[in-house]
Amino acid sequence: MELKTPLYNAHVKAGGKMVPFAGYILPVQYGTGVNKEHLAVRTAVGMFDVSHMGEILCEGPDALANLNRILTNDFTSMVLEQARYSPMCNEHGGTVDDLIVYKMDENKYFLVVNAANKDKDFQWMLEHQQGDVTFTDVSDQYAQIAVQGPKAMDVIQKLAKEEDIPTKYYHAKIASEVAGIPCIVSKTGYTGEDGVELYLPAARAEKMWDALLEAGREFGLIPCGLGARDTLRMEAGMPLYGHEMDDDISPIEAGLGFAVKMKKDDFIGKKPMEEAGAPEEVRVGLQVTGRGIVREHQDVYDTEGNRIGHTTSGTKTPCCEKPIAMARVPKAFAEIGTKLVVDVRGRQVETEVIPLPFYTRSK
Repeated sequence: MELKTPLYNAHVKAGGKMVPFAGYILPVQYGTGVNKEHLAVRTAVGMFDVSHMGEILCEGPDALANLNRILTNDFTSMVLEQARYSPMCNEHGGTVDDLIVYKMDENKYFLVVNAANKDKDFQWMLEHQQGDVTFTDVSDQYAQIAVQGPKAMDVIQKLAKEEDIPTKYYHAKIASEVAGIPCIVSKTGYTGEDGVELYLPAARAEKMWDALLEAGREFGLIPCGLGARDTLRMEAGMPLYGHEMDDDISPIEAGLGFAVKMKKDDFIGKKPMEEAGAPEEVRVGLQVTGRGIVREHQDVYDTEGNRIGHTTSGTKTPCCEKPIAMARVPKAFAEIGTKLVVDVRGRQVETEVIPLPFYTRSK
């Protein structure tokens, strides 16, 4: 049975079209529709319920050592209230999940993991912990609301003091208040736009949601669903677990090498990635030049009819002139401008390799 987030009633009240996702019932869109929700985030401000994400505390004198061994990134240089992205690998170098780590104190870290993987991730951490450290699943205690778009900070500034709002990307204010509600305010997001993600007590979620709706009214804020969240992250070239990476795909193959620190003494998955060397297959961006919309898990061919790979995500977005997709192909076919063909239910759709991300916001 799917679970409900603390904001379920707010979604129903707002006319959200509720669907099962990652073990929860969430709105895929509202009456406004995916395109308008997408454009609201690109031009003004949108708000998402992401309370289905998982939260795990890592505490103790050996917390840092455990994170550096279990995750691929290096957390040694992190300062208080900084956030850092990292994949987490298995012994074969495949990706267990990707997550964000916040440094709350010298020996205390707050981990945010993907909803569908929360239980798997938590168990993996418990099975691989060493020394004086405690991992605690605190997901039920938190709601998470993302406020994203060029006017997102205008909304937050109406509800919070200046000192409660982080100014640097991938930084947070751990002991903050927004609309009088204690929360973590994080300058992060999954849309390619400016904005924040708020972590707050689950019992206060509806009050925060309503306060944000009211404060954002003058800036054009609207609630947005899973559909817009996916098209936005696609435009921003952001990977999604189960699509661009999984237990058999290494983060290096997924184009996430920036978060894999091979100079660390050791971490789970390091040796097989070293032995594999440079990946033979890479993630590329595709733009449809023919007719049709490319989706995930469709075969990719070269212009001579040889199957060379497959798409991992695909859609048509309001901001891109043509449908877009991401795909895994051999490096020989990854050069910008390379012509490729995607089989869309038996029809050959022409595409061209273009740079990632598909969209970058103007600073």
